[in-house]
Amino acid sequence: MTATAAASLSLHLRLRPPPHAHRSPLRHAPFLLSPSPSTPWPPHHLHVANGRLPPPCRPSVKARVGTIEAPSLARLGGAVETDRLPADVRDRAMDAVDHLGGRVTIGDVASRAGLQIDQVSGEGEVLYVFPEDYRAKLAGKSFRMRVEPLVDKAKEAGAYLARVSFGTALVASIVLVYATIIAILSSSSDEDNRGRRRRSYGSTMFLPTDLFWYLDAGSSRRRRVEKDKGMSFIESVFSFVFGNGDPNDGLEERRWKMIGQYISSNGGVVTAEELAPYLDVPAPAEQTNSKDDESFILPVLLRFQGHPLVDDQGNILYRFPSLQRTASSKGGGSREYVGTRWSTMSSGVEKFMEEKPWEFSKANALERAMVAGLGGLNLFGVIILGNLLKQMTMTPGGLISFAAQLFPLLQIYAGSFFAIPLFRWLLLRKTNNDIARRNKAREERAQELLSPEPSLRRKLLSARDMAQRKVITPGEIVYTTEKDLLDQEYEVREWERRFKKLESD
Repeated sequence: MTATAAASLSLHLRLRPPPHAHRSPLRHAPFLLSPSPSTPWPPHHLHVANGRLPPPCRPSVKARVGTIEAPSLARLGGAVETDRLPADVRDRAMDAVDHLGGRVTIGDVASRAGLQIDQVSGEGEVLYVFPEDYRAKLAGKSFRMRVEPLVDKAKEAGAYLARVSFGTALVASIVLVYATIIAILSSSSDEDNRGRRRRSYGSTMFLPTDLFWYLDAGSSRRRRVEKDKGMSFIESVFSFVFGNGDPNDGLEERRWKMIGQYISSNGGVVTAEELAPYLDVPAPAEQTNSKDDESFILPVLLRFQGHPLVDDQGNILYRFPSLQRTASSKGGGSREYVGTRWSTMSSGVEKFMEEKPWEFSKANALERAMVAGLGGLNLFGVIILGNLLKQMTMTPGGLISFAAQLFPLLQIYAGSFFAIPLFRWLLLRKTNNDIARRNKAREERAQELLSPEPSLRRKLLSARDMAQRKVITPGEIVYTTEKDLLDQEYEVREWERRFKKLESD
């Protein structure tokens, strides 16, 4: 129940059914907004096509061109309803609208964005048409949408500083540890021996920093190249210890998008075997229970509001009515092939969902060797410094006192520098084995569809025969919020007058 946002704030809404035709009840698009007593509605047109008859006394909308204002639905100056949505839900829905050209149905958004139907629910064949600048208009009304880019940049800057700080701490630890060792050795002898030791250890005192700056200067060009790719040498220290995060971040979102697109491209009727390559199911050889057990399909039915049905041959199929209505004619037509030929025709959707294995570190082999060498140098220095501090008989002062106070932290840093990567390496071995097993199971399920056995082939053909794809065309629109309802009523009456005149002639 929305209209195009415009500069005018003079608006009108009347809750009564339009008198010129029976229509499906007008519903809002909750993927961008939901009813709220303090909601200015986002900019988009709504068109209603001929569909199911509405129940009696259901509200319909009359609105002038401009932002809708209704005492019972919205109030000018209130909060934007999109601010109540999770950012990822809003962004995925808006990306789907952009991808589909701003002309979408409920099923289009659900299948393209992978959202739950109850997050974009609606009744009847409702078409939502968004202007090209709807993002700018929403951002102009929403403080949250204007601030989010700044918050994201601040998070990125904070994460970068954390990575750089951890690498810089390694260098600082090496310098502090070896400088303190030299200071202790120098203060433990008489003045002559102290001078002689200064001469003998003079080069050693600068060894840690000289080594670091030598590595830094010798690899400056390579590090600049790595930085252009997203990682510098200092960042590789953090990567060596903590890794680079989950490579499968957003996996569930990607899974539901693939499932929604597959169901929609197949006319809203599929078999459980077709969706198995996108779910976490055991390989056919590992399946201990009956092959007729299709309980793994339940999350898909709940998310996209599907229901089972039985064909004439007793095969169980699954229909998703909301994904059978679309505003796009792309990929239309009945699909009558299965197996390899059908796989070639459905090349727009991935054949199975593949998880990426975890990497120990994105740093290259040379960087990892350099980081491990500096970490070993730091650990060796901390061990030597600990022994020297225990053997000291005099009260330390200056640099030695400062290092003694920080020594517990130096020990923790030096020990965790290797303990954390070792634990991660053991954990990643098990994690990657599990990922490989799941990928193999999904790939085997997909291979079954390429060369289906006779019973599965008949089941797939039955699903193709029952598939339906309803494309809502502009000629089917019987009501739109793009025009004032009075103008639409006048056009209907004028058309009826001309029709009666032709009949009388």
